[in-house]
Amino acid sequence: MHPPADATVAGARPPVVTRLREPGLGLRTPTLERYRVAGGGLTVVALAAGDALEVIDPEGLQACEVMAWDAQGREALAALGLRASPGTTGTARLLHRAHPALRPVHAGLRRRGVDLDQLPAACLLWPAGGLAGQRQCCTASAEVLVLVAAPGPDSSVHEQNAPTPLALHVHRQGSCILTAVPLPDPLGEVVDEFTIAPGTARSYTVAKGQYIQVIDVAGRQCSDFVAFNRRALDRGFEQELDPTVTRTLGGRAYPGPGLHSRFFDREMQPVLELVQDTVGRHDTFGLACAARYYEGMGYFGHANCSDNLSRELAPYGVRARPGWPAINFFYNTGVDAHNQLTMDEPWSRPGDHVLLRALDDMVCANTSCPDDIDPANGWMPTDIHVRIYAAQERFSMAIAHRPTPDAVPVMTRESGFHAATSALTRQFTDYRGWWTPRRYDGFGAVAEYHACREQVVVMDLSALRKFEIIGPDAEALMQYALTRDIKKLAVGQVVYSAMCYPHGGMLDDGTLLRLGPDNFRWICGEDYSGIWLREQAEELGMKVWVKSASDHIHNVAVQGPRSRELLKQMVWTPGTQPALENLGWFRFLVGRLDDHNGCPIMVSRTGYTGELGYEVWCHPSDAPRVWARLWELGAPLGLAPLGLDALDTLRIEAGLVFAGHEFCDQTDPFEAGIGFCVPLKSKTDDFIGRDALLERSAHPQRKLVGLQLDGNEMAAHGDGVYVGHAQVGVVTSATRSPLTGQNVALCRMSMPHAAAGSRVEVGKLDGHQKRLPATVSAAIFYDPDKSRVRA
Repeated sequence: MHPPADATVAGARPPVVTRLREPGLGLRTPTLERYRVAGGGLTVVALAAGDALEVIDPEGLQACEVMAWDAQGREALAALGLRASPGTTGTARLLHRAHPALRPVHAGLRRRGVDLDQLPAACLLWPAGGLAGQRQCCTASAEVLVLVAAPGPDSSVHEQNAPTPLALHVHRQGSCILTAVPLPDPLGEVVDEFTIAPGTARSYTVAKGQYIQVIDVAGRQCSDFVAFNRRALDRGFEQELDPTVTRTLGGRAYPGPGLHSRFFDREMQPVLELVQDTVGRHDTFGLACAARYYEGMGYFGHANCSDNLSRELAPYGVRARPGWPAINFFYNTGVDAHNQLTMDEPWSRPGDHVLLRALDDMVCANTSCPDDIDPANGWMPTDIHVRIYAAQERFSMAIAHRPTPDAVPVMTRESGFHAATSALTRQFTDYRGWWTPRRYDGFGAVAEYHACREQVVVMDLSALRKFEIIGPDAEALMQYALTRDIKKLAVGQVVYSAMCYPHGGMLDDGTLLRLGPDNFRWICGEDYSGIWLREQAEELGMKVWVKSASDHIHNVAVQGPRSRELLKQMVWTPGTQPALENLGWFRFLVGRLDDHNGCPIMVSRTGYTGELGYEVWCHPSDAPRVWARLWELGAPLGLAPLGLDALDTLRIEAGLVFAGHEFCDQTDPFEAGIGFCVPLKSKTDDFIGRDALLERSAHPQRKLVGLQLDGNEMAAHGDGVYVGHAQVGVVTSATRSPLTGQNVALCRMSMPHAAAGSRVEVGKLDGHQKRLPATVSAAIFYDPDKSRVRA
């Protein structure tokens, strides 16, 4: 019985509506596309009549040039309401560079009838020198192809004029959600391509060496993938890709989200190689969705990927299966702490892809998952697109990185030293978006470690982020953003500092170089540090620019007791700069390689090993000659290369902290063991996090300590530390010291148990079934008074 229409219920609650914040997801903003123009690079976008192009200079001081062509390849700036600017040559210079990254751009322009030998004049949208955040919007009156360039000269290492990225926002006319999402441009020569509609599958063959690109067109859509050896099928054998074999041969005892670098079949033969992944999170251990799953949920007769795969593979003689083991591309499942399978919406964004290389002739099948009853496809199944590329194509191995969720992905990069390091090893890892050696062939982590302690080593650390902070408010910004007292920093000096959030948790750590009264360079680990600094400057109304320079300054660490002996042979300095042998600790110099006419370099007396050491900074184009000179002069001194594995042991012994281990946004500098860089008493100016840090320092809860373990079994990052049944700490980093043979660890410990000499136990298994006795010590195991690094 319904109440009368005029009846009301006091305090009745309105319906609850889910309003999620999902930055960067195209389905929620169907008419907006985001693109990035790299500093010193260019980007091409196609506009239809009525589409608007918004160009943004996020960092300031960056010039912008625009070219445009119509459907016949003729100059068409007028269709954007622009006109040519005589004398603009930056775009033409960029287009005529011989660079592998420009091959798809050149091919795309030629396909559209553009004559690269007869380029039209460009429009200078704005010159260098503008404010951060400046933007301009142009609406196309007709179909037009637009090229946007961020031109600029190669910046010398001692200058602060590196070209920086531009952001492009394309606002499409209309509001059709699914059909408005465009396919990304091909990566190379396409042999075949097809779209798989939701709730269907497609089988296909690939030859050895060809590439398979699986594209999530609209974002948050899963695709199950299976593959068989084609020659084995011809003989009547089902020799298929096997996730369990792959996981075992890859040393993964338990399933986890992500992809393996290589996939193997049931006969333990390699069949696929991962080349690119712009998502980073996939399910490689669960079954493709099956009829039984939907039936158990009450959805009888629901389309499912397993039945779709069986139908597609039947013509090849493959038997049907009720549930298919598959690589579940883009599927976001995992195993929680209680060993339960979990699921949420995929991480993939519109246009995200996985690129694989076939290592044999294969029969493959992909699905576009029909699951619309849970978050697996974001509740809205969409298209999957597959492209097959020719075997002669060459694609760089890469993983995508985004500093913010709505940022355009940037693929893993190679430093200017990569040609030299890759000649010495194939053991690379993606370290914060750059390919960095883990260890070197013919050396190994232990030999590299001893070379650093006893002689001299060189290591590529170009993955460090570099930001130029310039302008009259540069000192004020850094004084507010960092915990150190920057006003005390002299020109030519370096200081190590923490960067904190208002609640006291750490955002980043790094070193700050003062190049001039209003000129600083922040060397850190996170791209987000630059974004954070710009946000603070904008909020405070400061006249300061924060410019990215990571792509234009690359560096090697030269560490060890003979590092000074090596570098003084190759670093020339003018009379206005200190000589290399006179360079003090945490100071830097601007010099040249060998003599007055050599390439410009900067040398700082800094490092991450606990040894006497330096860092050498140069432009990427000068990196090969710097590396060659180091080896020419260093060979008689016993120079060895150093990889990340050995560096980790060196820095743990020296008690040096690492992001994600000793600190995170829930850890303050005191808990991370770097309270020395928070001068709460002597720094009178306010800075971000000061109030919280005053409170935390007055009432500390945890402290970074060292652990010296009994016996020969090692601790590991994340192990609990116990006194009796209670956990009182957690291991943040651990290693076995090659020098002493002792197992040591860094540990974040509760204050009542942080005193040196306290006895604790490191828990293995569930933390209780197996214990490793240990003694609490200082968090520096090697040269605690730093006499070697100060030598």
